[in-house]
Amino acid sequence: MDFGEEPEGSDGQRKKKRYHRHTPRQIQQLEAMFKECPHPDEKQRMHLSRELGLEPRQIKFWFQNRRTQMKAQHERADNCALRAENDKIRCENIAIREALRNVVCPTCGGPPVADDAYFDEQKLRMENARLKEELDRVSSLTSKYLGRPITQLPPVQPVPISSLDLSVGGFAAPSLGPSLDLDLLTGASASMSLPFPTAVSEMEKPLMAEMAAGAMEELIRLVQTDEPLWIKHGSDGREVLGIETYDRIFPKPGNQFRGPDIRVEASRDSGLVFMNSVALVDMFMDSSKWFEFFPTIISKTRTVEVLATGMAGRSGSLLLMYEELHVLSPVVPTREFCFLRYCQQIEQGLWAIADVSVDLSRESNQFNAPSRSRRLPSGCLIQEMPNGYSKVTWIEHMEIEEKAPIHLLFRDLVGSGAAFGAHRWLTTLQRTCERFACLMAAGASPRDIGGVIPSPEGKRSMMKLSQRMVNNFCASLSASHMHRWTTLSGLNDVGVRVTVHRSSDPGQPNGVVLSAATSLWLPVSCERVFSFFRDETMRTQWDVLSSGNSVQEVARITSGSHPGNCISLLRGLNSSQNSMLILQESCTDASGSLVIYAPIDIPAVNVVMSGEDPSNVALLPSGFTILPDGRPGGGGGASTSSNPMGASLGSLITVAFQILVSSLPSSKLNVESVATVNNLISTTVQQIKAALNCPNG
Repeated sequence: MDFGEEPEGSDGQRKKKRYHRHTPRQIQQLEAMFKECPHPDEKQRMHLSRELGLEPRQIKFWFQNRRTQMKAQHERADNCALRAENDKIRCENIAIREALRNVVCPTCGGPPVADDAYFDEQKLRMENARLKEELDRVSSLTSKYLGRPITQLPPVQPVPISSLDLSVGGFAAPSLGPSLDLDLLTGASASMSLPFPTAVSEMEKPLMAEMAAGAMEELIRLVQTDEPLWIKHGSDGREVLGIETYDRIFPKPGNQFRGPDIRVEASRDSGLVFMNSVALVDMFMDSSKWFEFFPTIISKTRTVEVLATGMAGRSGSLLLMYEELHVLSPVVPTREFCFLRYCQQIEQGLWAIADVSVDLSRESNQFNAPSRSRRLPSGCLIQEMPNGYSKVTWIEHMEIEEKAPIHLLFRDLVGSGAAFGAHRWLTTLQRTCERFACLMAAGASPRDIGGVIPSPEGKRSMMKLSQRMVNNFCASLSASHMHRWTTLSGLNDVGVRVTVHRSSDPGQPNGVVLSAATSLWLPVSCERVFSFFRDETMRTQWDVLSSGNSVQEVARITSGSHPGNCISLLRGLNSSQNSMLILQESCTDASGSLVIYAPIDIPAVNVVMSGEDPSNVALLPSGFTILPDGRPGGGGGASTSSNPMGASLGSLITVAFQILVSSLPSSKLNVESVATVNNLISTTVQQIKAALNCPNG
């Protein structure tokens, strides 16, 4: 079908178009001619004009339109064929990568040469990149001929470079070590872009579902099997996986040929959690709640894609997720995993959550070589118990390739598996569930101090504000590749590490924020260090900014069963800043402790105490993290209610400050600002050592 058009109308009138619909006979003869000659010359067009009773101009337009239509149809067909072929090759690539990972040499029975597998994988990546470029080209051409705007992939943006300058008058500060890397952070860590493509094709989804089902089956067997698969480690009864027994029970090609640079971390722990099973399942299947419950372990997380929704988002749900795990110190590298999370209700009141890594780095050129770290079948079994409790059995199983060296200070803690093990996850979950129960409780605890908190709404608002303070503090200590630290000389072998970012979050002061931190080992138990920081009568011995003024606790909200788990409002005595209070949260469990605080002005306190939304109250938290050192013989004591971290001989302390350098985003960072924060941390560390009778050095 085609249309001829002729203008008509007189001068002074708007021209109108008269449309002419070709007859079936005309179209039939035009189609026949088009098959013989798609590009008729002028003589042929005149002949058709006389034969069909059409003007030559109409003949010309019809052939132009018909050629464009045919070209668009061919482009669409080619596009669909290329997309199908690309999906097919992508699935073949996944199968080839698995075969390369698990292949056995027929001659020696050993693993293949690593270089061959590496270069084969690179060839697959190059082929995928070529296909992607071809698809983009075809899509652009198709869009052009269909009359739609041409769509293109956005160009890769360079890392934004800060306008800040660590120099005064053009001269650097040699006494502060190397030049400070002033790349700005992009904002909240939980919302950063992912370091891999996130598209999952329809052909990949069945493979992922099969992988998740296998992980679920293995998880249940790991939970139900005891010795010799699980071996009790130390006097505290923690369980670690017997690798040889595991390889025998779960034979997988390549397990016996793990490289020397691959370390297996596998542990199991179980305990009662004060939350019902359905609420726990909902937390696991919601990445935002997952992050809120574990800010001390997870620096960022995201649901990449919902592959299956299941029943009410629970049983049968399959998610593709991403997470970055951290230890609260800038000297410990983060761990990144892209994994499948599968939820299944085994029976009434019994749920299983299974995780297993999946490789999505097929087209990512962001890194020179992908890490071979992966999460093997892991997860939780959640059993409903009376009185609102659940019994949780937690399994962590990872193969780790450390791409960056771990600082000697944390090598024992990380190397023992305690830093990312099941015990840390479970004890953190227990403490967080207690905090959540305190948030929801209507009445006050006998340990609460009413002070300025007049209502349950004010209490909940204060707890939400404090939770945001904790999340911000933990995120500020991340050691991910997107959060770069520069080491200043001095203090100890760790040094003071600094980073800078421009804050525009309504929950933070606007301007340039300088973060500084250092970690140190003290020959003092974690319990003693935590009690020292918690004691307001001892605050003048470590709080350099208090100017020697003592503080008084004017309000307290209990956030757990341990006496040290609470949120406090502190007021400085004999202080010139009578308009300021200190919001502080302290928490402890069997894996470590936190003491975090931030100044808050009285008008903001009044807003929060009235029960209003605290999202716009600006906080800039500082504080301390306390971890057991993990040294052999240093953490062998059983944990108790009075000594939750066991009889650790030493502790790892991280001291961290955040300082608003300037409220003007365009301000330049000068040497004096860095020297000030360097001196602040150095003085704080010296005073802590002196107060705890620890030698300097």
